[in-house]
Amino acid sequence: MAGKHSGDSPSAEVLFERRGRLGVVTLNRPQAVNALTAGMASAMLEQLMLWADDDAVASVLVHGAGDRGLCAGGDIVAIYRDMLDGGDATAGFWAEEYQLNSLIAGYPKPYVAFMDGLVLGGGVGISAHGSVRIVTERTRMGMPETTIGFVPDVGGTLLLSRSPGETGTHAALTGAHLSGADALFLGLADHYVPSAKLGDLAEALEREAADTAVARFAEEAPASVLAAQQEWIDACYSSDDAEEILRRLRAVGGEASDAADTIAAKSPTAVKVALASLRRVGGLTLEEALEQEYRVGLRFLAGPDFREGIRAQVMDKDRTPHWQPASLAEVSREDVESYFAPLGDRELKLSKERDNV
Repeated sequence: MAGKHSGDSPSAEVLFERRGRLGVVTLNRPQAVNALTAGMASAMLEQLMLWADDDAVASVLVHGAGDRGLCAGGDIVAIYRDMLDGGDATAGFWAEEYQLNSLIAGYPKPYVAFMDGLVLGGGVGISAHGSVRIVTERTRMGMPETTIGFVPDVGGTLLLSRSPGETGTHAALTGAHLSGADALFLGLADHYVPSAKLGDLAEALEREAADTAVARFAEEAPASVLAAQQEWIDACYSSDDAEEILRRLRAVGGEASDAADTIAAKSPTAVKVALASLRRVGGLTLEEALEQEYRVGLRFLAGPDFREGIRAQVMDKDRTPHWQPASLAEVSREDVESYFAPLGDRELKLSKERDNV
């Protein structure tokens, strides 16, 4: 089993090795459900570029250490601490993370992601842009950013904008955890494989072509709950106005009303900016979408709600965030527009880099 272990990231937070013709990336922070750090993103970017040009590597596999999940997202404790210091480190982390997302989306070899257990936020970014995306009965996927006063990023706005009807809007605004079947329905995954068979599939990938190996292990997924809800989701979320969406949801009642209550508890600013992000991203390339998300993200770093959301959910765990402003009605159209204003010399410029390759 020849291979290279990452020496750049502290305490080997991400491991790399070659098994036969398979390059294996293991996210190795099981105690934090493999939450992604800046060092991990940097190491992955470097190794994936090396493997892209290595004829000995036919496919790449990304999976998580431990049994809790692939990746619970970016390391938001580190982001919180950085925000208290001005947010520059987080801006640098996102710039490299988004470059990694772009590389994965255009990767020249099969990029196989085992989306088992928790796959949240940044975990979606390192998996759902891949070419062979595998979910299981244990998959709990989501973009829960509005819960912490933020919005979907890592290309998540583009991915969810392409989901059937308005189901991606529902997923983005509620931040709900999605099953493997729901992920398949939304277009965030390709294949369903029982978790007990992932080890055997990984071994097969060492010697077989990815599509051949996956075809042997893939099974029919259970029914998607989200698919069964699409009729009322499409009717309620077709508006571009967040207050109108909540009115429609409450008028339908039942599970739609529950969705309205969920959204109403999120950061009003995050809800309105997330909705605007989804509406603006149609027709953009991934690189352009990431540039838009970077603009929005830097504005959230400077505002109050992102910091307050992490404090309430993760740091103090009192689950009682004090949003500023506190209601959707207080977030004006001008407030929302300001999140998308150009950054000048701080622009990410991923699309120009892609054009110059």
